[in-house]
Amino acid sequence: MGNMDGGHHLEDLAWLRRVRDRIDREYAQPLDVEALARGVHMSAGHLSREFKRAYGESPYSYLMTRRIERAMALLRRGDMSVTDVCFAVGCSSLGTFSTRFTELVGMSPSAYKQDPSRAGEIISCISKYVTRPVRNREAKTTTSP
Repeated sequence: MGNMDGGHHLEDLAWLRRVRDRIDREYAQPLDVEALARGVHMSAGHLSREFKRAYGESPYSYLMTRRIERAMALLRRGDMSVTDVCFAVGCSSLGTFSTRFTELVGMSPSAYKQDPSRAGEIISCISKYVTRPVRNREAKTTTSP
């Protein structure tokens, strides 16, 4: 029971995990959804839909979250400008980077650079949110016979 598309589903999770691992590894490269989709011989639309279904956010959103997490670490070190950090984590547009950073962290990158302590625990919530749906999914997959 419940095994109608079991094999197909595991296969899906395998390539989705490959895409996610690639984002984790190569987030600083000029990645986009098209490039990620090509890597698994798939259309960008299909990849986006399946990724979102599995992980609760689009590949682009996941990529940006990874980049922002890394950016926070670089900004905390304090030896790089916001612009340098933006490019170092693979963002090509300072505007997009700043907007996304502010959405996720609750303050602008330059404000964060001056006072990281004010950002609180926001990013750990993001990490939890990013990993939670996956863990449940994997737990279900491994416990089913």
